[in-house]
Amino acid sequence: MTVVSVVTGAGSGVGRTVARALLAAGHRVALAGRRPEALAETAAGATDDSVLVVPTDITVPESVDSLFDTVRDQWGRVDVLFNNAGVNAPATPLADFPVEQWKSVVDTNLTGSFLCARAAFRVMRDQSPRGGRIINNGSISAHVPRPDAVAYNASKHAITGLTKSISLEGRHYDIACGQIDIGNAATTMTEGMSGGVLQADRSIAPEPTMNVEHVGEAVRYMASLPLGANVQFMTVMATAMPFVGRG
Repeated sequence: MTVVSVVTGAGSGVGRTVARALLAAGHRVALAGRRPEALAETAAGATDDSVLVVPTDITVPESVDSLFDTVRDQWGRVDVLFNNAGVNAPATPLADFPVEQWKSVVDTNLTGSFLCARAAFRVMRDQSPRGGRIINNGSISAHVPRPDAVAYNASKHAITGLTKSISLEGRHYDIACGQIDIGNAATTMTEGMSGGVLQADRSIAPEPTMNVEHVGEAVRYMASLPLGANVQFMTVMATAMPFVGRG
């Protein structure tokens, strides 16, 4: 049986890389994101029966429900969700952090992930054969915060709680849930790191990055496991980045 996967934030960066890795592994992949043109670029070269482009705003419940209805109607089921879409805000000290930016980050990173997980869970619970796998994109910031990034840090810490909650409730329905925490994968989001990043002691220092393809390989491995096995948490990071002993 062909595995059906949904990847959010599939128009660029980690999402695009993971989507292509899953396609290369033989999955049917639904590409979700806000920019149809970017999703089409991700889908380039894939066969029509293996890829589905579904423009989606994950902060809108109706848009998320429509995404999963579309995938189920097209391919009959959902086996894997890579819950990846996320945003950050400009570096701003806590005391000056605007409420609007807080809401924007939390609405996407946390509420959007919840909405996608909830919709996927419903499909996985009710389909036959029952079950599936949800892989949440956490972050190194789910463990060790960066300065001047309170909304991103808080939302990614909360993803860990979401992952554990899904794992707990999913046991009864053959739904596995794991989390990948990514550190300094080379994407457009991290391209400025070689020029210097704010550190915990308020200094600016360059940080190494790693090839984003390693993230695609890691998620593909997590997705390949039988439902009786699960990677609960995986950290994939540039070896020399400041994580253990940051700052």
